[in-house]
Amino acid sequence: MTSCWKSCFFAAVLIPVATAMHSDCFLKKEQEACSEMIQKLTSLIPLNESSPGCQGMWDNITCWKPAFVGEVVYVKCPAIFTMVNLDYDLKVVSRNCTEDGWSDPFPHYYDACGIDYNDSDPDQDYYYLSVKALYTVGYSTSLVSLTTAMVILCRFRKLHCTRNFIHMNLFVSFILRAISVFIKDGVLYAEQDSNHCFVSTVECKAVMVFFHYCVMSNYFWLFIEGLYLFTLLVETFFPERRYFYWYTIIGWGTPTICVTIWAVLRLHFDNIGCWDMNDNTALWWVIKGPVVASIMINFLLFVGIIIILVQKLQSPDIGGNESSIYFCVQKCYCKSNRANQHPCRMSELSTITLRLARSTLLLIPLFGIHYTVFAFYPENVSKRERLVFELGLGSFQGFVVAVLYCFLNGEVQSEIKRKWRSWKVNRYFAVDFKHRHPSLASSGVNGGTQLSILSKSSSQIRMSSINAENLAT
Repeated sequence: MTSCWKSCFFAAVLIPVATAMHSDCFLKKEQEACSEMIQKLTSLIPLNESSPGCQGMWDNITCWKPAFVGEVVYVKCPAIFTMVNLDYDLKVVSRNCTEDGWSDPFPHYYDACGIDYNDSDPDQDYYYLSVKALYTVGYSTSLVSLTTAMVILCRFRKLHCTRNFIHMNLFVSFILRAISVFIKDGVLYAEQDSNHCFVSTVECKAVMVFFHYCVMSNYFWLFIEGLYLFTLLVETFFPERRYFYWYTIIGWGTPTICVTIWAVLRLHFDNIGCWDMNDNTALWWVIKGPVVASIMINFLLFVGIIIILVQKLQSPDIGGNESSIYFCVQKCYCKSNRANQHPCRMSELSTITLRLARSTLLLIPLFGIHYTVFAFYPENVSKRERLVFELGLGSFQGFVVAVLYCFLNGEVQSEIKRKWRSWKVNRYFAVDFKHRHPSLASSGVNGGTQLSILSKSSSQIRMSSINAENLAT
């Protein structure tokens, strides 16, 4: 029997059992007890050529003691099956020790214990592995791009403003979400030789609490981005620093409260395994409810922003070369003069429609509007589509946000170009003066000082030439 059916079988059937011990941990302890029993019985029942028989074994479900050829061994169904099938009349399973080894169990485990452990779908296993590989690539790509974007925004002081501070918090939430996913996968989907009893420990539950906190914080910072942009479009003047203080409390504080309440309730009313299953719907809504609310409010903000952009994009002052939605917002920030507006021709309407469509497509990944597709679906409905949509495609959302908010941002590009030009000029003058004036280079005058000296001298030359022209006239 392979470990593939074992993981599928116990994950689908035995995890909901009302016990705090994980199924794999239960099996591991049963296997250890079986090994000790077989070791003791082997010394009492010597098997050799004169008295052939079958060695004791563990078949991943129950333990079979050593037996002589021709002996029939009877065992009862494991006690854990009584928790799965309370009304099922558990029977006895037997194996016959033959010259070729142990026979198949009779009756079958399905008939005796009410469980079909061979009921595994290879296509389903391949599908889940493909989704896992997809979101692993997505989160890895997002993690690298978001870390680079964070370094850029932290490095340049001219980019330090309320808008970019909100972006940076959003980047951090995406980074934490990716890290928590990798940690969770390392704990729950470990290799066969891992310690599955760790799943039932406090550390494993703490990993799940951290995972839910990171995911919830990410949703709320997406909501903060939509709220900030909507406020920016609606209000002409507002205290950004004061607003940022409340944004921080909402973005990080609300998930802390919700996840803490969920953890306390889960500890007292549903302390099962590693808390990775959410069979208790009432407890799960402590986390899911605020997330769905933030998604729906963000959707309403999204609609409001689109309506405002429709009005502002009709202004002839707006150019069509914005590299990010915030460039469009900044150019549309002041209300246009109603007196200068005129009826649009068909070509102008087409241009406005294209620009509005582009703005809409930018807003969708930035504010997580695509999550509204499955926001109110039950957890067991369209499970495959939900996995591909939320895990597969959603894992690349951090990468898209980093590209739109940082790498394609005109301010960021200007700062990087300015820094690059400054570095090239300083490097050029440093190398040039080092070759032409070794005495200056050895005296400690660097390229920046030399550049400032040249700038001052050139300005003095220009001033003297202007004065000479004035005297001549």
